Amino acid sequence: MTTDPAPATERCGFVAIVGAPNAGKSTLLNRLTGAKLSIVSPKAQTTRFRVLGILMRRVAGTSSQLLLVDTPGIFKPRRKLDRAMVAAAWTGAEDADITLLLVDSQKGLTDGVRAIAERLRTTRRRTWLVLNKTDAVERGQLLPLTKALAELLPFEHVYMVSARKGDGLDDLLDALALALPESPFLYPEDDLTDLPDRLLAAELVREQIFLQTQEEIPYSCTVETESFQERPDGSVRIEATVYVSRAGHKAILIGENGSRIKEIGQKARHGLSALLERPCHLFLNVKERAGWDEEGARLRAIGLENLD
Repeated sequence: MTTDPAPATERCGFVAIVGAPNAGKSTLLNRLTGAKLSIVSPKAQTTRFRVLGILMRRVAGTSSQLLLVDTPGIFKPRRKLDRAMVAAAWTGAEDADITLLLVDSQKGLTDGVRAIAERLRTTRRRTWLVLNKTDAVERGQLLPLTKALAELLPFEHVYMVSARKGDGLDDLLDALALALPESPFLYPEDDLTDLPDRLLAAELVREQIFLQTQEEIPYSCTVETESFQERPDGSVRIEATVYVSRAGHKAILIGENGSRIKEIGQKARHGLSALLERPCHLFLNVKERAGWDEEGARLRAIGLENLD
């Protein structure tokens, strides 16, 4: 008599990645999922809203669907936009089954990291410490940093990784896959994210603005997809508007004879075509709109809640 093998256990849950600006949260999400879901730049405060990456992981007879949530960096807000970004980050942490506190091991225990750890302690949620960029730090510096952080917040586990190089990520993923609650999957197994293509298009344009412009310009603009049309040949035609706060910023963004905005559009189009796996035709327009970062409609358009 033969018996059927026991069915594989299914697990599913949300894992929030929180931390100070520029800790490497978006790099970690993209590396774990193997897809360009969250935009990345060397500048802080690049991510503005919650980005969900969906990852399947099979470990020791267990099939797990990890719902990885990249959140905006947590900082002291000034504008309505800032307040909405920070609120999105904390909502992601409070709704998660497991929270990863990602710390830049090169910067160590900054005031910002200390404030985040103290806030997480009050939530009493399952929290793991992930020290990032450990490939650039002497090993002898990591133990004192871990001890100092553990005195602020009792961590369930501690991992040392390099999101850029991929060091330590397999161990982290295996542990997460086994630590999530038993649950049926919430998304189809071949999904990568729940973000609409229109929002992904706007974000890839905004990434190029971060990479190709300097100082305050990336922080004083937003991008909205106005039109996203499927074409009979399988390609897609996208029209997006870049809103800037000042006339001077508009001139810089457009560039001489439109050279800057053309370059931004070309590179964003290449990235979007690769992500959507089909040809994309991208057309950009730049408009001045003073005070857009205090408008509820603009915040909703980029995936943030309007906070009064």
